[in-house]
Amino acid sequence: MTGRHQLERLEREAGHLAPGASEEAAVGRRVFAEGRGPVLTDLDGNQYLDFAAGTLTQSLGHGHPEVVEALTAQARRLWNVHDSATPDRAALLELLARLLPEHLDTYALFSTGAEVVEAALRVVQATAEPGRNRIGALRGGFHGKTMGARMLVHWDLGHQSFAGNSVLGYSAYCYRCPLELTRPSCGLRCASLVRRHITDKPNTSALVFEPVLGAAGVIVPPPGYWEQIADACHTNGVLLVADEVLTGGGRTGTFLASEQFGIEPDLVTLSKGLASGFPFAVLAGRADLLRHPAASSSGAYASTYAGNPLGIAAARATLEVIERDRLLERVRVLGELLHDRLSALPARFDNLGDVRGLGLLYGLEFVSDRQSRTPAPHIARAVYATALDLGLRVALGGHILRLAPPFTIDEPLLDEGVGLLEQALERVLT
Repeated sequence: MTGRHQLERLEREAGHLAPGASEEAAVGRRVFAEGRGPVLTDLDGNQYLDFAAGTLTQSLGHGHPEVVEALTAQARRLWNVHDSATPDRAALLELLARLLPEHLDTYALFSTGAEVVEAALRVVQATAEPGRNRIGALRGGFHGKTMGARMLVHWDLGHQSFAGNSVLGYSAYCYRCPLELTRPSCGLRCASLVRRHITDKPNTSALVFEPVLGAAGVIVPPPGYWEQIADACHTNGVLLVADEVLTGGGRTGTFLASEQFGIEPDLVTLSKGLASGFPFAVLAGRADLLRHPAASSSGAYASTYAGNPLGIAAARATLEVIERDRLLERVRVLGELLHDRLSALPARFDNLGDVRGLGLLYGLEFVSDRQSRTPAPHIARAVYATALDLGLRVALGGHILRLAPPFTIDEPLLDEGVGLLEQALERVLT
């Protein structure tokens, strides 16, 4: 429960803070004061295992000493010189070149996920052939809250529709197939429709996609879905723009989730896990795109906070630890353990309709009953709040709970966190 000191602080800020916080903040009502590794401490001294890893940002957990040291040292030296070169920038670019697929060898630096998605859209528009004036995206995708990112998925606000020049395709949401089909008899009809409506059209310039849909509930496509679509894009000259803001940096067990599906994207956006929660983003791409004269005029990749020295320091320290400590291998090992524990839960709890994931990224989908599969956000909220009271923080969104522990968590704590989740499920659902 939220203690007295936290309630007092929440009341103080409520008179001035605009509403519209995330659902997890509104339901959880906690004031977090400190983070160390996989553990958060609130203002009243209560501790929580953080299976949300900040906002899926803390790949190394909270306050990793090498990241703290890098940020502290940089803060003493230099903060912002716009996009001028700094001593560590070249080293970061070389590190990215080692971690990313070889063909993604050119980079532009930004500060947020939405900003880097907008930059990718500008590159697509600048380099598209005449007549290729449409962009494809997937229903249920999330690419940020800025105008261009919202228009990709026809996300309206208020009474205004700002649907842009994008065409929407079907994601492979097998648990809730929008075509009311089932595998394997479906023949991956969702993929064939993406080809028909997007990739095979001569006026399509690019397909912007999440390899694994994150905000929609960790939608992991079945084998064959991305292979079919990626092949069609390459054949028809449609650029593949992978939004890996959430999955990039190793969250799924490879540096890019695209690698697990045989996708060779032309452009990739990365942010959340790159710099241990410090605002930082990277647009990675083929040299012929990012160096194209139409896409690289003066100021094209400049932004007030883009590539600032503090962000570079945090990203370099984070990625060096990931590389040196072979954390991608660790994510795969821990991911198998997490899969084994979570996959057994639906058989025990009728309102837990589906569990799915990859590496250290999992989604739990709650329903009112197994037959109708009606989304049950009230159950998800109750489980979230109960888990928080027990000392486990996860990510809440609608009728979905997402789990994304830090890469550095040890096996006993991973097991303890799943045990706390089971206790929460038992209290709410039995």
